Amino acid sequence: MRDPLVPFVLHRGAAVLDGGLATELARNGFDLSGPLWSARALVTAPDRIAAVHRDYLRAGAEVITTATYQATIPGLVAYGLNDAQAQETLVSGVAMARRERDAFWAEHRGSDAALRPLVAASIGSFGAFLADGSEYRGAYDLSVDALADWHRPRVRLLETAGADLLAFETIPALPEAEAIVRILAERDGPPAWLSLQARDAHHVADGAPVATAARLADASPRIIAVGVNCVAPDLVGPLLGALSAGTAKPLVAYPNAGGRWDPAVRAWTPGEERRAWETWVPAWRHLRARLIGGCCRTTPDDIRAVAAALR
Repeated sequence: MRDPLVPFVLHRGAAVLDGGLATELARNGFDLSGPLWSARALVTAPDRIAAVHRDYLRAGAEVITTATYQATIPGLVAYGLNDAQAQETLVSGVAMARRERDAFWAEHRGSDAALRPLVAASIGSFGAFLADGSEYRGAYDLSVDALADWHRPRVRLLETAGADLLAFETIPALPEAEAIVRILAERDGPPAWLSLQARDAHHVADGAPVATAARLADASPRIIAVGVNCVAPDLVGPLLGALSAGTAKPLVAYPNAGGRWDPAVRAWTPGEERRAWETWVPAWRHLRARLIGGCCRTTPDDIRAVAAALR
């Protein structure tokens, strides 16, 4: 299977991922309340999502993720769509990102953009669907079989939507990682990365060792990279080391800007924000991070700094 990240790694050691999509929507006045979170914009304000994709591409992002993290068929149906409309909405997130990527590439090819950017279809955890902060705990009581059954319809749909990659993001529990590996083994499709949510430098959010989750991903031919996202930047280096104990595959790192998510008020409690990208990024690349960007509360300015640090 072709690894689409290889040209970027050969070019400068890592590919630049985008930053917080919901963060940018909120900064531009979009109401993120409700269980669909940023995915509601796929239905009510797709032009705003397109604008965020453009901003990140202009900032130097070489991989943009779709606005489908919180978009699930059950969630969209609960919002009021029928099943067919829900599926069309999911696919539209990929189509929109591809349009913006293609327009950017047509304008910049041969100039400041050395390689055609990639589109990654974002797939959030079951905890993200619950919209109660469970993606930071992983404490939902579901078996591997039940989690596989829940994830399968969305994965099967996004596999055929035209994305270059699948991005399994903020996965907080070992059984959920196992369910994803199982689904990917059922058929061929786009390569994927698996990004974990961690409680500390050595454990996934549900308490399982990070290295154990990495070994699960290592055994999957379709998973081409494994890493962490939406963790504090200071945790990234130790977590990359813990991941390396379980896999020789390329690693992924896209932290938040610090702070803590408060599910009761659905807002971030700010922490000490130290955006030392010029120090962090080369160190993460040295630790085998081959896809580096930002998550919640990071912005195009942060991604511009990441790209500069990788030059």
